[in-house]
Amino acid sequence: MSKKKKQQEVIEEKEQIQATKSYFAHERVLAETDDNSRNLYDQSRFGEPYEDKIQYSLVEALYLLEKGKIIILDNKNKTITTEKFIKLANEIEPKFWIRYCVYQDMRSRGYIVKTALKFGADFRVYDRGIKPGEDHAKWILYPVHESEAFSWYEFSAKNRVAHSTKKHLLIGCLDEEGDVTYWELSWIRP
Repeated sequence: MSKKKKQQEVIEEKEQIQATKSYFAHERVLAETDDNSRNLYDQSRFGEPYEDKIQYSLVEALYLLEKGKIIILDNKNKTITTEKFIKLANEIEPKFWIRYCVYQDMRSRGYIVKTALKFGADFRVYDRGIKPGEDHAKWILYPVHESEAFSWYEFSAKNRVAHSTKKHLLIGCLDEEGDVTYWELSWIRP
């Protein structure tokens, strides 16, 4: 075995050791509270503390799974692959893949993205350098596919939610190539 291949195997072993054990719990993923899951929460606000565990949304869990930060086990303690997890998540959330692509793009740009169900939106987005609990989110974000259309009524409702929560409205549009374009919208008073 070459020296380079041995070094790569050692790196892969270390990455696997650092991955936090997590469990698929239907609409969420629960991680054991260890140094890694605490650091992910403290530094980047991945997940939410839940009893003695960290609870991840499905999009957070896939993001962390792809980054090698967590491994996800089913109720029989068998590892769930990325492909299997995507299939399960798509069954639970019809627009999961669109939501995930927009989430992943925002996270890769350095923003903290959290769910926004209480605001009637998909996500709330914090400006770079701001963590939930330190300040409020700047945007509420609605992921859409470029082939989707919504009525003026739907558009107005989204804008009204943003305005009433004192946030900017952000639409993340996923195209056929997998790229995301963002539109920030707001009310203008004549």
